[in-house]
Amino acid sequence: MKERTMSVQYVYVMKGLSKAYPGGKKVLNDIWLSFFPGAKIGIVGHNGSGKSTLLRIMAGQDTEFNGEAWAAEGIKVGFLEQEPKLDATKNVLQNVLEGLAEKQALVDRYNEIMADYTDDVADEASKLQDAIDHAGATHGHHDAQHGGDDGHLPPRQSNVEVVSKLELKNVEPGKIADVGVLNGYAYHAAWGGETCTKNGVHVVDIRNPAAPNEIGFIPSKEGSAPGEGVQAVSISTKYFTGDILVTNNEKCKEPAGFGGVNIYDVSNPTKPATLAVGVGDTTVPGRGQKDANDIHSVFAWDAGDKAYAVIVDNEEGEDVDIFDITNPKAPTLAAEYDLDRDFPQIVQATPTSLTSIFSHDMIVKEINGRQIMLMSYWDGGYVQLDVTNPAAARYIGDTDFANIDPEAAESGFKVAPEGNAHQAEYTRDNRYVLAADEDFEPLALTATNTTSGGAITASSGDQTTELPVGEEINGPTVYFGRGCIGDPQPPAGDGTQIAVVERGECTFTEKVANVVGAGGYKAVLIFNREGSDACNATSSMSVEGEIPAFGVAPREQGLALFGATSQYNDTSCLLGDGSALAPIQPGRVGASVNFTSTFDGWGYIHLYNAKPGRNGKMAELDTYAVPEAHDPKYATGFGDLSVHEVAVSLKRPELAYISYYAASLRVIKIEKNEIVEVGSFIDEGGNNFWGVQTFVGDDGVEYVAASDRDFGLYIFRYTGP
Repeated sequence: MKERTMSVQYVYVMKGLSKAYPGGKKVLNDIWLSFFPGAKIGIVGHNGSGKSTLLRIMAGQDTEFNGEAWAAEGIKVGFLEQEPKLDATKNVLQNVLEGLAEKQALVDRYNEIMADYTDDVADEASKLQDAIDHAGATHGHHDAQHGGDDGHLPPRQSNVEVVSKLELKNVEPGKIADVGVLNGYAYHAAWGGETCTKNGVHVVDIRNPAAPNEIGFIPSKEGSAPGEGVQAVSISTKYFTGDILVTNNEKCKEPAGFGGVNIYDVSNPTKPATLAVGVGDTTVPGRGQKDANDIHSVFAWDAGDKAYAVIVDNEEGEDVDIFDITNPKAPTLAAEYDLDRDFPQIVQATPTSLTSIFSHDMIVKEINGRQIMLMSYWDGGYVQLDVTNPAAARYIGDTDFANIDPEAAESGFKVAPEGNAHQAEYTRDNRYVLAADEDFEPLALTATNTTSGGAITASSGDQTTELPVGEEINGPTVYFGRGCIGDPQPPAGDGTQIAVVERGECTFTEKVANVVGAGGYKAVLIFNREGSDACNATSSMSVEGEIPAFGVAPREQGLALFGATSQYNDTSCLLGDGSALAPIQPGRVGASVNFTSTFDGWGYIHLYNAKPGRNGKMAELDTYAVPEAHDPKYATGFGDLSVHEVAVSLKRPELAYISYYAASLRVIKIEKNEIVEVGSFIDEGGNNFWGVQTFVGDDGVEYVAASDRDFGLYIFRYTGP
């Protein structure tokens, strides 16, 4: 046997390989192949030319050949046969489950105890999670982002030390969300936006920042998941003294999921204890925890002899709900606010595109003896409220978005602002506000009803086929109904048409998939349903699909495409529960539409003077974005180049850290009222950072905990001046 030698750059090699069948027929002759890591290679040839034979040799199933063929050390080869051996008495699903029976039993038992979770089954739940992880019973973490060269920016490192990193258990791509830190422990949200299993909070001991250790997992109720809201805080009241963890609940599985907020006692992080689950506002009082409204985020604070938590209510116009958690086992609703109703001065008259006004995130900080809330209110901007008395919040000031987006203007693009007030913090000295403007859509959509000439308010779906700059999609519309499985659907399109779909009942992704399945449609336009949070409101869409998808357009604009606006009444629509269908027959052909796109950049950071002027407005001083975020070459193919969160330094008033999704970690300084980048890090193979939190170790050094959505925990230290 020849000794195999090869460069480590290849993962598979063939040298002079030939294969002949009995009788002398040669199917492969003198084949030489060398495959690089990450290569995607297809084999094309006529029937009988040896494609399957070549693959069986690579898989090690056929060893009768001349020449050499081997995989690099440590490489595993998988092979899916063209004609697998199946049990003819069973259907496809039954055959698949037969091969997964042992692993499926683990998942079934896990789901069973999660459906009625108590602290008594915590140990079993933890053991099942480990067993599932090691058995590979669910989709394991893959290295699509952290290996190979596609889909991310090149690695870089400047003035930033990687102190440590830890891959969390049961990680799947996109699963890890926000991070909170308190007293030597980090709490990472396992989100339900990608998969609705293994949701909850990873608990990591970071007392030694160089050697983090995952010590536990706090599971969410089945069908519920935390995301943006994971915060640990110390409180001291007459009912409770110690550390609590608050997490938000967003439902990812109906009807099992809970809304509201969860509160845990983490005074001993190795043994977290549940204090309250599913506490929140509800549109139908008295119907229990599962009817608490979805909440997007939560923030808790100690106010002396009392403690409070503010939540983002996803389902009501009164979307700022403050709960008294002085007794964290029995929270009570203290107040709720609709900021654009209660403080109308936050609403801008121009530009007219800033119509999505709702709560997204917030912090509360004691400043000069008062409890000050800094609310990120999407198109309403960043709002300061005095909530020392939560039942009587007082307006302090807010921001306006400039009529021409200032960051885009620096790069030569004259575009309207998109709003998107996502998250913000005060600097350590309370002199400035650093604010994250999240924008996943670097391409601005222009949509027109070309029959009437009227504008359509919509944006592109975040994970559907992009409409390239300079190109357009146009054609007649066809009403497709709600586009959910089981609904009446029209026949296939003729190849020139755009499907118009009503929002509601099922996911945006399911709607797009059903349009694709029908065939013959170039794109999808989704318009809003009835309901207090819908009707003529607009929103962006988290949606996957194989054709372009646009939405969510105001309901009246959708009805106008089919001449049905006379049947629209805004008051009645807002009182609806979302179940009423549009008065349009599926299959009806409507007006023609046109879609075009222009580049307007990704999300970025604002710098504001925290002290409002006489008009109540905080002056904008500067903006900051990574260079690629405003370069059209990076509109696609490099991951999401939007900012997500900012965390200010606990020691230095001029310093802050940014989680920048695929642009990874950035460190900025405020110098003479301007933002200057002073540090950065992107790992080999890229990153996808969601959360960022500063903390000071026992050694007195400031560290940064960051959550990579596809991996887990990174701990950094800034080493610059």
